[in-house]
Amino acid sequence: MKILCIIDSLGSGGAQRQIVELAKGFKEKGHDVAFLTYHPQDFYLPVLKEFGISVLCVQEKSYINRFLKMRNHIRKGKYNVVLSFLTGANLINEMSALPYKKWKVIVGERNADPNILRSRKLKLLRWFHIFSNKIVSNSYENIQLVSKAAPFLPKSRYEVVYNLIDLDKWAPKEGFQFLNNDKIKIVVAASHIYRKNSIGLIEALNLLSESEKSRIQIDWYGDGISPPFFDNSFMETKLKLEQYNLSNIIRFYPATPHIHDKIKEADVVGLFSFNEGLPNIVCEGMACGKLVIASNVSDIPLLIKNPQLRFNPNDIASICSTLRYVLTLKVDNFVLEGGKNREFAVRHFNRDKIVDRYLKIFQL
Repeated sequence: MKILCIIDSLGSGGAQRQIVELAKGFKEKGHDVAFLTYHPQDFYLPVLKEFGISVLCVQEKSYINRFLKMRNHIRKGKYNVVLSFLTGANLINEMSALPYKKWKVIVGERNADPNILRSRKLKLLRWFHIFSNKIVSNSYENIQLVSKAAPFLPKSRYEVVYNLIDLDKWAPKEGFQFLNNDKIKIVVAASHIYRKNSIGLIEALNLLSESEKSRIQIDWYGDGISPPFFDNSFMETKLKLEQYNLSNIIRFYPATPHIHDKIKEADVVGLFSFNEGLPNIVCEGMACGKLVIASNVSDIPLLIKNPQLRFNPNDIASICSTLRYVLTLKVDNFVLEGGKNREFAVRHFNRDKIVDRYLKIFQL
């Protein structure tokens, strides 16, 4: 099978990580795989090169010229399947299928953003899904939003497939001891944009007592800590850190391809976003046998059963309450929760099974 994967860039985002992992899986199973992007970020480019997967980046400032060049590449590629992730890439994928196509058009909805139902533009973009063969999402919440935005689409068009995880790479570290020196180490992996809510986390930390603060260390890994910034969120976060004197509690690092090693050394994995699809960091933290705290968004309640480990990202007191709850836990609690999370990951995030699920969808 000849498969083309389309996404905006090969940056360090969660959607990029998933489509790259899928492409590797397709390649391992003997399929011909290529990538098409339109922004020159190359975080995952070395990984694709290692697997012999070709990448074409169409860099055009003009949206029309960009679309025409990408459409031409798609239509002349003699692909069996064109798989895209994220809104812009999905639109290019679907419009390139007009006026006719001989290949399967598969689009991936990756972010359960409530604005889909409030924005005419975002609603209209979902109407183009009528030109797709399948709409695959990594959360049930996202499917509900898209189906409300485009109610004329048949239910048979939708598929929910959770994120894939390499369960050997993302596994508990042998001999790891929780709560070393009675300090709780939390790892966050997210780019610095307002949606990821670093400011809300800072405000919640500021509500803790000095003794509570002394027991927490947060390491945040993600793009956007140096110019050009995605938005003003990181600068505002830095100002809040200085204002509240919290720079010794939370540290920011660039995105790293070795985030699995960072997670394995942590006690807790955290997600503080206002909205998400199915966040990689949550799935990977579960696979590594870590306790996970997360915003009560998307399918998170289906993954994290303990309500005290979930919070309302719009409510600073709610975030603070979860942090305080974690501070009350003993080593046995971390081991128990981490074990449950690992079991869930093994059942639901198996890499080979999910790659096979996509290949089956391609053949429907």
